[in-house]
Amino acid sequence: MRERLVVIGGDAAGMSAASQARRLKGPEELEIVAFERGHFSSYSACGIPYWVGGDVAARDELIARSPREHRARDIDLRMRTEVTELDVPGQRVRTRDLESGAESWTGFDKLVIGTGAQPVRPPLPGIDAPGVHGVQTLDDGQALLDSLTALETDGATGVPPAGARPGARGRAVVVGAGYIGVEMAEALLNRGYEVTVLNRGPQPMATLDPDMGRLVHEAMDGLGITTVGDAEVTAIRTGSDGRVRAVATADAEYPADVVVLGIGVRPETTLARAAGLPLGGHGGLLTDLAMRVRGHGNIWAGGDCVEVLDLVSGRERYIPLGTHANKHGQVIGSNVGGGYATFPGVVGTAVSKVCALEIARTGLREKDAREVGLRYVSVTIESTSRAGYYPGAAPMTVKMLAERRTGRLLGVQIVGREGAAKRVDIAAVALTAGMTVEAMTALDLGYAPPFSPVWDPVLIAARKAVAAVRAAE
Repeated sequence: MRERLVVIGGDAAGMSAASQARRLKGPEELEIVAFERGHFSSYSACGIPYWVGGDVAARDELIARSPREHRARDIDLRMRTEVTELDVPGQRVRTRDLESGAESWTGFDKLVIGTGAQPVRPPLPGIDAPGVHGVQTLDDGQALLDSLTALETDGATGVPPAGARPGARGRAVVVGAGYIGVEMAEALLNRGYEVTVLNRGPQPMATLDPDMGRLVHEAMDGLGITTVGDAEVTAIRTGSDGRVRAVATADAEYPADVVVLGIGVRPETTLARAAGLPLGGHGGLLTDLAMRVRGHGNIWAGGDCVEVLDLVSGRERYIPLGTHANKHGQVIGSNVGGGYATFPGVVGTAVSKVCALEIARTGLREKDAREVGLRYVSVTIESTSRAGYYPGAAPMTVKMLAERRTGRLLGVQIVGREGAAKRVDIAAVALTAGMTVEAMTALDLGYAPPFSPVWDPVLIAARKAVAAVRAAE
């Protein structure tokens, strides 16, 4: 008897699961119906800042597989269709066609929830004014680009707006200084805007410790991006035409022709919550190692709507990244299709950049270690990306945390120029393997002057951490 798999969400986790399940089971065994409320499927949201900034020439370059391509693989992907209700006991979902308004029920034998995340959009005065943009989806990216194009067309005379620096196309304010915030600041700077970043915390990149965040702050200032810390936004000011004209904080007002929200995201689990599915402390769905929703044998979930196990702290965390979503989808699809796969957890690795500055982190920050009761030592070293005498050697700062007494590696943060960010992968592997910093010092890493000093910066940090662990005994 043919079963029906219903997938909610047409991006990374959902469509990876659908595609993998289809590889394992043909349409005569498994019918696959997927619902996506947007206009696009299987795309890279991480690439939106680079599309806006001009590094990626066209929107379609961010799309891995179109609805037509999915349908050609016997996946019934229904676009612009929103799931409005999940009936778990009845094994069915209610949907609404966003073009016609028609509603219907669709039954399922197996269900995959890949509803992703929703951007944090605080209920501030003026938050929905024209010219205020989030950047969560391709639709969001297109809306922002349309807004920028309109501004640039209106300003084609080359005369900057009143109060803007000479030569600027306009004034952009980015609210939030996490990954999306700093990447969008770079994109807007590259387009010729005068950019101000307003951050609620004292330093940008709260995923780093404050001392490493300060390095990012200094670099952004050096690029001409005005970065304001401890700036709590209180309102979006609008002009007589209703469009955004400024962003207000408790202490100041910042003129703006366009505003980009980079405050962060939270799990989109509205359907799951209403259906009584188990949620964690961060609001994400809870799953087992097979990505099956706990307590429900025929429902799986993956991507930005779930919480994952942190292998370093042993606790559940919310880390919305496309890398995890695609892995979740592969695991889910294998299990739905009759195979077997598990997702053991993460160590929290992420990289980003703002212009030439590269930013990376993995494992725990000092704050994280304290929260879970770990005693630790921390060390910071300065090194270079290549042998110091080789042309193009660039500075790099590495911070490393290790557990007291045991010397177990707990976390690494890196800020530097070309060649810095991907070095964090050394630490990610070491964290996953549960290595000590002393064991790391013997890692047989590749060396040649164009690629590294004779002692790689990560290993220099490990040597210093070994000394700190011994001194703390």
